[in-house]
Amino acid sequence: MAANGSPTVRRRRLGAELRRLRRAAGMTTQQVAGRLLVSQSKISLLETGRRAINPRDVRDVCELYEVTDPALVASLMRMAKESGRQGWWVAYGDVPYSVFVGMETEAASIHSYEPLVIPGLLQTPAYAAAVIRETNPHITAEEAASRLEVRLRRQHRAHHPARSLRLWVVLDESALHRAVGAGIMREQLEHLNRLGAQPHITVQVLTHAAGAHPGVSGQFSILTFPDSDAGVVYLERFTSDLYLEKPADRRPYQFMYDHLQAQALGPEQSRHFIRDAVRIHA
Repeated sequence: MAANGSPTVRRRRLGAELRRLRRAAGMTTQQVAGRLLVSQSKISLLETGRRAINPRDVRDVCELYEVTDPALVASLMRMAKESGRQGWWVAYGDVPYSVFVGMETEAASIHSYEPLVIPGLLQTPAYAAAVIRETNPHITAEEAASRLEVRLRRQHRAHHPARSLRLWVVLDESALHRAVGAGIMREQLEHLNRLGAQPHITVQVLTHAAGAHPGVSGQFSILTFPDSDAGVVYLERFTSDLYLEKPADRRPYQFMYDHLQAQALGPEQSRHFIRDAVRIHA
């Protein structure tokens, strides 16, 4: 459903398309601003997805760029209309990392490296509740319950192959041994192995025997989107997060991820390794 999508992602994709059309028309942002009687900063904000745009403005811009394909114009106007809708997570109030939730909702694939805990999309309810509670001791029980509900709802795409999210996780061995919560690790690791056996999910374990590796600097995720060459590298921090979009910034992380995949156990070996960890927790 469109209402469950990400307005942020749609604005970014729309902005990228408008930027492409402007360049094809041989115009600068300053020239466009002068013709439309708006500020140059507004054009820049529209092209980077940091400002909403209404369908009528899209139509005016397309006329300025002499776009003659009516199907393309209609598609861009529809994208502008949908970009104004709120994502489902807005109903839960102040959701941490809401920008990432929006991107995750529309991503075609996510490749992530996690050094400390099981990734959120692969957590059991008990494990997720423990992670939220133990890593955020300052929040109230009501806030923790709201965050848990959001996390479990985020998992819907990852748990259903028909939703077409390709998820690839490289997981450090430390996350398998870290006893989050009380008496829930066996269930969590068995759940991890069940999900890892699905065709759209791949789980690899990077063992301690691999020694130093490119992922020692911390967690990161690489997101790609349908019908787009653009991607985003997401770096999660405790009080903030960082999004890298320029190819020059994303390229080193893709290189790092390729090395992590090569150093980690293969998917089948990883399942056996996780089974051994289950016995340790049992």
